Amino acid sequence: MTLQWIDNVDGIDRFRLSNDSGMEVDIITYGARITRLIVPDKAGNPTDVVCGFDNPADYRGDNPYFGAIIGRTANRTDKGRFVLDGKPYQLTPNEGVNHLHGGKEGFDRKLWKALPLDSNKLELTYSSPDGEEGYPAGLKVSVTYTLGEDNSLTIAYEATADGDTPLNLTNHSYFNLNGDAASIGGHLVRIASDALTDVDDSLIATGEMVALKGTIYDFSTLHEVGRDWDLDDRRLKAGFGGYDFNYVLNAKAGESVATAIGDKSGIEMNVYTDRPCLQFYSGNQLDGVKGKQVYPFHSAFCMEAQGYPNAVNVPSFPSSILKGGEKFASSTTYRFGLAK
Repeated sequence: MTLQWIDNVDGIDRFRLSNDSGMEVDIITYGARITRLIVPDKAGNPTDVVCGFDNPADYRGDNPYFGAIIGRTANRTDKGRFVLDGKPYQLTPNEGVNHLHGGKEGFDRKLWKALPLDSNKLELTYSSPDGEEGYPAGLKVSVTYTLGEDNSLTIAYEATADGDTPLNLTNHSYFNLNGDAASIGGHLVRIASDALTDVDDSLIATGEMVALKGTIYDFSTLHEVGRDWDLDDRRLKAGFGGYDFNYVLNAKAGESVATAIGDKSGIEMNVYTDRPCLQFYSGNQLDGVKGKQVYPFHSAFCMEAQGYPNAVNVPSFPSSILKGGEKFASSTTYRFGLAK
């Protein structure tokens, strides 16, 4: 098990975690991003299963959040507005009138400080000032990446604030378990959920719930991603022609909340988390982004463990407010192997 500093490009440090089983993970300080994730396929070939760029400097500027830590809040906030402790707040709008993934200069565009903790563990920290992107209170965040010999990558989040503030952290890695940037339509997916949070035509969570049994959104049993995404459906159209939905998880503690299998590589990924929800996104807005490969429509998927979206505006959802002086802690693990 090793942790090594690779280089510094345009002020961005790059580190590599590697184990004795052939898994390697590259992490950069810009956006605390995962930029490369190597696992062996069924033939033993090393396969990079995440999208991104070869050059760390290329992550600066516009890109679809490749591998980034998202904050302060993942997903969409309706019109970027909310009321907290009787005071109205306006967050930076960056998707029409709505606020998405922390705003124009969210955590994905910040330079984090890196601290190697062990041969298999890297911590990154960022301090967000009061008022950044419209959010109240100062916030200190740490994200620790830990690589296991069982080919698992655990992301542990911790945060404290000097006042009350919304918080919903996640990682926005794009996966293609075949490593080929071709359509993920043949990938098999399972999500331990029997309901998703409904959305309007701007993908804003409304507070209503959609029962999944018997619908095209139901992934309670393993099946192909592309089976239904081309149907004439209001929610799929709102998601730009595919899945972009928040699944409310029902797995028991310690159980995998989601599974994905590359149909060509045989690589299987299982997700474990203590968060209540998982955003499943099928790369509906990838449009030929030129990175390590060219990433067209539906060439990757995301499984973003998170809290309930737009919770600041939906009283029936569990609160997303981190109270001043209290500590937030959560972890999500992606474990890789071969499908049986």
